Order: sequence, then structure tokens, then C-alpha cells
Amino acid sequence: ISFNAVDSALSSLKNCQSYINSGMDVATQVALDLVESFNDEEDVNNMEKVMLEYATMDRELNHYIKAFEETINQVKREKPENLPDLENLAQEKFLEMESKNSDSDLQRNEKYMYFKDQLKEMKKQYHGNDTVEEIDEDIAVTRSQMNFICPITQMTMKRPVRNKVCGHSYEEDAILEMIQTQKQKKKSVRCPKMGCSHVDVKGSDLVPDEALKRVIDSQNKQ
Repeated sequence: ISFNAVDSALSSLKNCQSYINSGMDVATQVALDLVESFNDEEDVNNMEKVMLEYATMDRELNHYIKAFEETINQVKREKPENLPDLENLAQEKFLEMESKNSDSDLQRNEKYMYFKDQLKEMKKQYHGNDTVEEIDEDIAVTRSQMNFICPITQMTMKRPVRNKVCGHSYEEDAILEMIQTQKQKKKSVRCPKMGCSHVDVKGSDLVPDEALKRVIDSQNKQ
């Protein structure tokens, strides 16, 4: 049995996933723009709704791809004399997966989690002082500038990445070089931020800290 047509269709579906991912990236940037320009909270909330719609599409697409892949593997294993109705079989598997859907699936979508995380950081950077008691302005500026310094290079970060595990940020090249050097020695990397107890920094735990980069760039322009 040839599955070339099905494989081609699955390949097209996987391409659709890349469009969904791009859409989520754009929605994240727009939401950060809105916070940066002090737009209405309602506008930011609307971007969150867009992210959840994308996450729903992503889940549905994942289920559809998985249903077809499982169906094909099943047919390849069982090698029936007559080719069954692949579409019906896949549809049954798809509906079974969809019946187990819950809102928590969407909350766990990696791009959505990144969106929430960066939004929180952005609000903290731009609106943080609204909620705390008034402190000396010079002290506030000094504190925020300390967050701009990479704990490895001791210089202002240009491309900060944040550790999803402990929440600390570093210059991207510096932390990746440190991980690579220690890997060659078969050692793990302790978080270089003073006082942090996280002892196994991995490259896969690092995400671009877009919120911090925007604040640093904005500070540099002033």
C-alpha cells in the first residue's frame, strides 16, 4: 500500500503549524507594544484572546496529525487485505482525542505560556512602581539598571535570555558559551546570578527575554 498522498497531506498540515507559531509570535510582539505604549488593558486582553484562539487551532491541528499518523501506523502493522477507510478511522481517533480537551491544555501551550510570562515581565518593568510605595527616584533607576547587567559579563545585556526555571536573565552568547564549556568537561552549569540555588542551567530552558530587551533599548535611547 502506498501512503504517498497521505504523507504529502500530513506534510502540508505540519506547514500550517509553522504559520500558527508565526501568528502567536506576532500577537506576543503586539501585546508587548501595547504595554510599552501604555494602551488600554482591554486591548492587551484582546491579544490574550487571540493567543488562546491560536492555541486552540494548534491543539486541533496536533490532534488531527496524530490521529492520521496513528491510523497509518496501525494499518502498516496489521497489513489488512483490503485497505480500510483511512479517513473514517482517523476521524474516530481525532474525535476521541478532542473529547478529552480541557482549558488547561491551552494554558499549557508553550507559546501561550511564553506570552503570559513576557507580559508579566513587561508590566513589572513599565508599571511596577505604580503598585509599590514611592521610593527615591535615583534608587529606583539604579535598581532597574542593575537588572540590565549580565551576571556573567558584568556588562549591559544586548540580547538577554531568561531561564524558565529560576527566572534569571543572562547575555545569550555568554550563557551558551558557559554551558558549552562545562558540557565538554561533563559538568553542569550553576546559575551565575549571585544567591541563586539552581544548579543545572540547560540551553533548552532559555527563552528570549523580549520584555527586558525592550526596556534596555528604551533606556539606551534616552
